[in-house]
Formats: sequence, C-alpha cells, structure tokens
Amino acid sequence: MEPHGASTSGRVGLRLIINNAACWIVLCALPLRPRAEEPRRCTESDYYFEYTECDSTGSRWRVAIPHTQGGCTGLPDPVRGADCTFSCEAGEFLEMSAQECTECAAGTYSLGSGIRFDEWDDIPAGFSSLTTYLDNGPHMEDGLTCNSSSWVPQGNYLESNRDECSVSLIYAVHLKKPGSISFEYQYEDNNVFFEFFVGLKSGTNIMYWRTTGIMVGAKVVKPVLLKNIQIEGVAYTSECFPCKPGTFSRSPGSSSCELCARDTYSGRGASSCTACDQDTHYSAEGSALCKIKPPCTKKDYFQIHTPCDSQGKTQIIYKWIEPKICLDDVEGSVALPPSGEREPCPPCNPGFYNNDTATCSPCPAGTYSDGVKACQPCPAGTEPALGYEYKWWNVLPGNMKTSCFNVGNTKCDGMNGWEVAGDHIRSGAGGSDNDYLILNLRVLGFKLPTSVSGTSGTEFGRISFVFETICSADCELYFMMDVNRKSTNVVESWEGSKERQSYTHVMTKNASVSYTWAFQRTNQAQDVRQYVNDMVKIYSITVTNALDGVAPSCRACALLTQQSGSSCVPCPAGYYIDKVTNQCQECPPDTYLTGHQIYGKEACLPCGPGSKSNKEHSMCYSDCSFTHTEQNQTLVYDFSALGPVGSIMNGPSFTSKGTKYFHLFNISLCGTEGQKAAVCSDNVTDLSHKDPQSPEAAELANSVQTFICQSTIIPSDGRGLRASLSSQSISLADTFLGTAVESTLDGVTARPDLFPETSKKVPDVNFFYRSPQVTSSCESGRHAVVTLRCNPEKSSRGELSVPSQCPAGTCDGCSFHFLWESSSACPRCTEADYHEIEGACKGGVQDTLYVWNEHRLCTGGVSLPEKKTWPCEAIDFWLKVGAGVGAFCAVLLVSLTCYFWKKNKRLEYKYSRLVMSANKECELPAADSCAIMEGEGDGEELEDEVVYSNKPSLLGKLKAIATKVSFREERRFLLRFILGSLNFSCSTVC
Repeated sequence: MEPHGASTSGRVGLRLIINNAACWIVLCALPLRPRAEEPRRCTESDYYFEYTECDSTGSRWRVAIPHTQGGCTGLPDPVRGADCTFSCEAGEFLEMSAQECTECAAGTYSLGSGIRFDEWDDIPAGFSSLTTYLDNGPHMEDGLTCNSSSWVPQGNYLESNRDECSVSLIYAVHLKKPGSISFEYQYEDNNVFFEFFVGLKSGTNIMYWRTTGIMVGAKVVKPVLLKNIQIEGVAYTSECFPCKPGTFSRSPGSSSCELCARDTYSGRGASSCTACDQDTHYSAEGSALCKIKPPCTKKDYFQIHTPCDSQGKTQIIYKWIEPKICLDDVEGSVALPPSGEREPCPPCNPGFYNNDTATCSPCPAGTYSDGVKACQPCPAGTEPALGYEYKWWNVLPGNMKTSCFNVGNTKCDGMNGWEVAGDHIRSGAGGSDNDYLILNLRVLGFKLPTSVSGTSGTEFGRISFVFETICSADCELYFMMDVNRKSTNVVESWEGSKERQSYTHVMTKNASVSYTWAFQRTNQAQDVRQYVNDMVKIYSITVTNALDGVAPSCRACALLTQQSGSSCVPCPAGYYIDKVTNQCQECPPDTYLTGHQIYGKEACLPCGPGSKSNKEHSMCYSDCSFTHTEQNQTLVYDFSALGPVGSIMNGPSFTSKGTKYFHLFNISLCGTEGQKAAVCSDNVTDLSHKDPQSPEAAELANSVQTFICQSTIIPSDGRGLRASLSSQSISLADTFLGTAVESTLDGVTARPDLFPETSKKVPDVNFFYRSPQVTSSCESGRHAVVTLRCNPEKSSRGELSVPSQCPAGTCDGCSFHFLWESSSACPRCTEADYHEIEGACKGGVQDTLYVWNEHRLCTGGVSLPEKKTWPCEAIDFWLKVGAGVGAFCAVLLVSLTCYFWKKNKRLEYKYSRLVMSANKECELPAADSCAIMEGEGDGEELEDEVVYSNKPSLLGKLKAIATKVSFREERRFLLRFILGSLNFSCSTVC
C-alpha cells in the first residue's frame, strides 16, 4: 500500500511540476519512475456518444468521443446509428448506449427535438452580441460610443440597448430537419427598429435579433425585451435539462417546468418547491429564494371606494397591496389607517339608473337618464343620443377591464392595474415600478344618429377623457387604439407630471375599436416598488355614437311630417334639420355640415375664401382656381398643375450619435373633390416595398391619409438597413381653411419673413390648413400654410422648399410653412399682357406681330394672336419724284421771292422820284394822263424814262406792245395805284 501511495504522490507532484512549466524537472523525475504504466481501459464515464452526419443514403454512425483525449483505451467500436429522421417525444431524451428514447427524471425536462433558453443571468453559450458601428454620420469617431452597447441580461429576460447603436443578438444552430422558433418579446417604442431574421432549414442556421434606436428628439428610446427562446428541429437531445431555480417538475417525462407558487422557492433541478416561513419571509411566484419581510410603510397600502351597499352607502377603506410583503407589527412599521365613514353613493353615470338596488343598470332602448332620475322615453321628434359618459367610479364599468403587464416580470400577471376611487379611476400599485398598468375600454362600433346616417361625413364618433398625472420619476401615460383587432398603436403619450386637462380623439372609420390607457412609472429595469405614489388619475371618459351605448340625453331628429309621434328619418347628405319644421333642409351653397350635429341652419358653416363645398356638404376644398382683384385689375389663377401630390425631402439631418435621417412631406394641394390624397405610412414593423401613395398603403393601420403629412425617413444605406425606414408619420392638415393673398386666415398665420423676398409684382397665394387633433405639445393642434409664388423660370410643377432657418418645416413643432415656386402659380394671361409690333412693307406686304410684355408674369389664359399680314403699296419711286418736285418748287419759290423783292425796290425808287418831282413843280398830271412806259425793268436805261404828257408817245406804245401781257396787267395795276397816291399827295401839297 505504501508504494502505491508513494506512486500516487509522485504523479501528483509531476502534475504540479508540469503546471509550473518546469520542464527540466520533469525530465529528471521521469527516470525515477520504475516503469510506465499501461493506459487503462475506458469506462462509460470516460466517453460519450455522438452521431456522424447523415450520408447520401440517409444513414449515420454512432461513435464514442472521449472526454479527455488519450486518457484511456478501448473505446467502443462505431455502430450503425438510428436513421436520420429518428427523434424522441417531448419529455424524453435519446439514451445513446441503447439508442432508445428514455423519460426525463423528475426535476428535469426535455423538448424532445428542441432546445429552450429561459435563463438570462448572463448570455448563454452560443449567443453573441455584435455592435454595428455608425458609418454614415458627419463624424466617424462617433461610432466609438457604441463600444458599450449590447443586449443586457436581466435575470429572466434580455434587454436591448437604449441608444442609437445597432446591436444584434446572434445565435447559430444546426438543425437536423426543418424546424421552428418561438420567443416572447415586448416591443413598445416606434423609435426603435426591431428586426428578426432566420432561415430555419436543415443544416446550419444563423438567426439574429437586431435593434436600432432612432433618437431624433431628446427622448430616450425604450428597450426591446426578449425571453423564452425555443427552437425546434434539432432531431434529438441526448440529455435532459434541469429545471431552473424557482421552477420544478414533479413527475418524470416532463416537457416543461412549473413555476413555484408565492411564498415557496426551489433550487436548480427541483422536483418540488419548499415553503418559506410566512411569518418572517416571503417570495414572489417563481422565486429561487425567500426574502425577509421589511416593516410596512405608506407605500404598502392604498385606498379604494367600496361598491354601494343595499342602503346606497359607500366608504373609503384602505387595503394592503397584494401580495403583502411587509410586517405591520414590528418596530418602525405603520398600521393600516382606519376606514372612512359611510357616505351616500354618487349617482349613476348618465344613461344608467338605480332601481333602489346597489348597482346601476343601463336604461332600456329608446329611453334616457342623467343618472339621477329614472329612465324616461325620448319625446316626439327626438331620438336617444347613444354613447358612454363615465364620471363616477364606484365599480369598473362592464365594458372595461384592467390588468398589469410586463414581459420581464411575471409576478405582475393577474394583478389589477387600475383602481376605482369615487370621482376618478387611478393607477394601482403593480408588481414593480416598470410594469405597465393597463386600462381597456372596448367599443363594438359606432352608430350615427338616424338623421345623419345618410350623410357622407368623416366623423363617426369621438372619445374624450379628462386626466392628470402626478410623478416624481420618468413616468409616462400612453393612449393607444386597436382598430378591428389588427394591432395596437400609440395615439398620444404624456411624460412626467401633467395638470388636469382634456384630450379628444375623433374616429374617422366605423369599426370595432379597443381604447387602451397604459401607465408606466419608470422604464428602468428594476424589481421594486419605489415610486408607488406616482400615479395617473382619469376623471371622466366620454364616447359618442357608441353602437352598444346608452342614452344620457336625447337629440332632435328629422320628421317626414309635423304630426306628433312621427318617427325619425335620415336626412340626405348635406341636409340639416330645420328647427321650426323638424324637416330636412339642404345647406346653402359653399357651406359644410359640422361633423357631430346637423340641428339648425347654424350647423352649416361657410367655407373659407377660395374654397367650395363638395356635393354632400361634408367638407370644403379648393378646385385649383383662385381670383384676386387688386387696383382695378383681376388676377385669375389656375393651379391644376399643382393638384397631384407633391413631395419634399429635406436634409439630411443627424442625431447626436450620427444617425442620418430626413423629413419627408407629402402635400395634396387642391382638386380631387376634396379627397385627402397625401399618404404617409410607418414601416418600422413592415418593410415590404409598397408604394406609400397606393390605396393599399392608405389602408394600413399605421398610416395617415390627409392633405399634408410628415414622416421621418432613415435611408437604406444608414445603419445597414436593408430597406428605407419610415416612422413617426403624422398629419399636419386634416381641414382645408381657404385660400387668400392675406397672411392670416381663421387664426392661422403665414410667415413670409421665413422665405426670401420676391421682386415680382404678382402677390403670393397662401393655402391654409389645420389639424385640430390636440397633442401634448400642441394644445390647439397643428396647422400648415403652403405659399404659392409665381416664378416663370420654374416648371409647371415647380419646386417645394421649407424655411432655411427651420429645416424641419416648423420652428415650434406646431406651425408648418412651405413655399411652392412654380410657373403655375402665376395668374392667367389676358390681352393686357401682350402688345403688337408693325413691320416694314416689303414687296407689297406688311406684317403685324404680337409679343408678350417685358417680364412676363402670367401663364395659360389667352394665347398670343397669330401674325397678321397686310397688303401695302411700294412708295419708293413716287417718294423720289415727290422729293424732286418739292426741291424744284422750293428753288422756284426762292427765285420768285427774289424777283419780286427786286421789283419792289425799283418801284420804291420810282415812287421816290415822283415824289421829288411833285415837290419841284407842285403839280402832277392827272391820273389817267400820267404814264410810265411799259417794258421798263429790262435795262438801266429805262429807269429815267418817265414822261409827263397828256398822251403817251409812239415809242412808249411800241415798248408796251413788246412787253408780256401778264407783266403789263401787273404793272398797270401797280402804276395806277402809285399814280393815284401821287396825285393825292400832290393835291394835298399844292
């Protein structure tokens, strides 16, 4: 025995030396051993069996694999194994020695041909978390911030990253046959893109779960929770899995393990659970250990109103939050406060009555009640106004239910999420602070009043509720809606403490709908109730036109005749009920009916400027025409080319961690008979390549169809996404207000200062829209203005733009502004916009051309007249002749002028001589005897030939004959005139 012990000691020492890497000591020690021992024979504990891959014939071999290579000899020879299609049932495993299916022992379980992952204290072997670095941001170094991003194990579930990094959870599995995979997840935030990919075919499969945050705003994304992953198709399992702590399997052959009940616990592989000491310890369902009960505090109880008793009394009582996990009889604990005094119960909710019982019952059909008085039939000419009006909360209404949900917290299951409290209903305690406390209201459908059932309005009903939140942490209240049981979508949410306020949502589709309120105190992963005093209170909930509703009042209806007791009849589309006759009357032209009542002519509201109503008077729209008169000039516009949906994608913009995104706006300006043609859809959970403007896209539950809508686009080359991601689709324009050149209309104001000034003399035209849906940030809803600007240099479709200082189209998140420059925004042309130009006469032909005025600012309208051609005469030759004749006449006139001027001088000279002669002789011959010889003027020698004689001489007569007749007559006239003057002068002197 001693040598054997020494030998053993030597082997131990040898192993220690080898582990210390002292090789030379090993060499020295080896010769000391007397003789190398023969390898021992392998036992069943030294090896395990595995199957080889299936060959082409569908067969395989079972081979033995040693746990330690070379540790023993004599492994079993390979034998032909079971066929490749062989598998065991759930609760069994394949015992490889006998190649037979064997039941799992108690405390273990088996899926037969699958594997399950339900423990997440750490990431199990085979799983890996891979972070995708940002590569599309303006700064590449931003990607380094993703080093710490990963899927985080949280005990019984995995939690995705809470930032913008893309993180994939990857698992590779080898399937022997086509299989399946199932898992549970919680996915609540549309700002997170959650993707799962798997092939699940025979052979090696790689599956991954990937999340990508989209932190466009400052809001932190809520993580995706994942648990209970189960994969089928591995063909067989050679061992059973022990039940995880907190679970057990009491009998052999179990396919799953059961949770331990409250106040019990179990370890790994348990076949039963052990009870805790209920006096001092407690445990939640599925616990691996018991916890010590702490002293009770105010956070461990809450108050409720008891239902009305037979005497119509109620009282406030205090109850411990269940399960009670505290001690109220130890030092430092608080006691449960005493119950309040019994008080009279509040009245029933409107539409219900109390028939001297402890419960309120709905009024029969055709009757109504305010909740205080007994049900009464509606008077003639009226009908019940069906709906719900909950404002007293002694018991939860029959069509409402409450629950608690958290995929990572099973102890929340089965708990009440909300508690009634008299004049309000409020959130309960929950199992932990990050549980979702759920309140659900189911409405089977909507029924319009009889008189409006024939209209084509878009409002079928509305829900309104008054609420407030009281929070000290990062609480959030969600209002969600599920239409026709398709999918639940968040309509609006509120973070932090909010003062008492009202919210209204309009139903535009007649469908079955489920309204849900969910309250979460904090989205941080924690398993305690630290903020139990943070709560939400809802004071009233009102639903109109509910199909299965009751009548809190009656409303007027239309009658065929004025006879008493006549039944109500539906009014045609676009008709209102006359208050005097109670008969249907059509609304005046260009007016529309309000969505929720048609009683009285005042229900017909006038359309805004530049708009008209459709045939049904259900809405106002622009027919793409507009007229404006300014300074005695009428401008007529035709915007038909701008009628089809226009789009603008501005950006790119980048989030704080470099994610690239765009804002996409779709605008339906005019035409289409008022149809809202702009569609924006979310494809966060559906990446199918559908046209966002297609009718199929419009029918999606996660899409909006309106006049103007907005989506946030993450491009396909960003974050490694296989397709572009569209999310956060909202409506900016549900109602068309009108068209005007003024900057304000119905409380909506355009901002021309946000765009560059125009030098054009044509005024801008503004299209005004409003979306009355109230949001947490826009108390009056959103509104939008599209400004059309004439720019002849643009095409007919033109170009859309947003303000440079507000790249998201808005500076405050509520008012959106767009500029649409286009040649189609110019007024139609008139005759005053062109003028004519006459051309020269060439070859007997003359042209008249028509051209536009300089700086043309019109389009369409009248066209330029065709060129006109006129016949004309060639005037070049006659012009030359006329010029020659004119020149000749001018020369002749000058000559005659000089001639007569000279003759006048001579006559003046002769006159002077006659005067001188008269002065000397003091007498003159008679006028008819005095004569001057004609023909003078031909020479100087004739100047002195003046003869004073009673009769002319013979020589003078001969000269007179030789003188031209024309000159003679002229001279005779002149001489007579002169002589007469001289005779008069001479007589005077003498």
